[in-house]
Amino acid sequence: MTGDAVKAKNGSMVAYDGRMAFKKMSGGGEGMRGMVTRRLTGEQMTVMEVKGHGTCWFADRASEINLVSLRGEKLYVESSNLLCTDAGLRTGTSFTGLRGGATGGGLFTTTVEGTGQAAIMSDGPAVVLRVSSPYPLQVDPGAYIAHQGDLRQHFQSGVNFRTFIGEGSGEAFQIRFEGEGLVYVQPSERNTVGGDV
Repeated sequence: MTGDAVKAKNGSMVAYDGRMAFKKMSGGGEGMRGMVTRRLTGEQMTVMEVKGHGTCWFADRASEINLVSLRGEKLYVESSNLLCTDAGLRTGTSFTGLRGGATGGGLFTTTVEGTGQAAIMSDGPAVVLRVSSPYPLQVDPGAYIAHQGDLRQHFQSGVNFRTFIGEGSGEAFQIRFEGEGLVYVQPSERNTVGGDV
């Protein structure tokens, strides 16, 4: 950093050189309105601002880190998978409907918008999958990390008669993405409501 700032997950700094200042931000960096919104939605994220001159390293639970460059677009990301963003990027919350309920993370997800870079985390190297109009994509909710682009998402059940007689795929629920954009998944699954069906 050369006098600029980043917003990072609170406590994620592992080392730095140079002169840095650290400040905890309320509401995930969105002020009082953001704090109220996050409390109401259950999408919790504690953020710190890091400003200064030098190099700062961030990490969390030995997760893989993936840089996503935004050029005015919006990135939808699970709050537990967001490590840090350029300070100029705006963060917020967005209603995800049943998809969020299936992941056990609530009905809302974090949004990152503007121009700059965001660092997202994954359990293992993230896989970036392209969705286009003729090729929709189904994703296990436990492997979903983030998505961007002009995508519509639908929650769909894979539960049928074969599931109950033990011949199903083992994937009770999926998220179906349609449109044009990118979906980030990890080669690992969180525990989800669907995983217990």
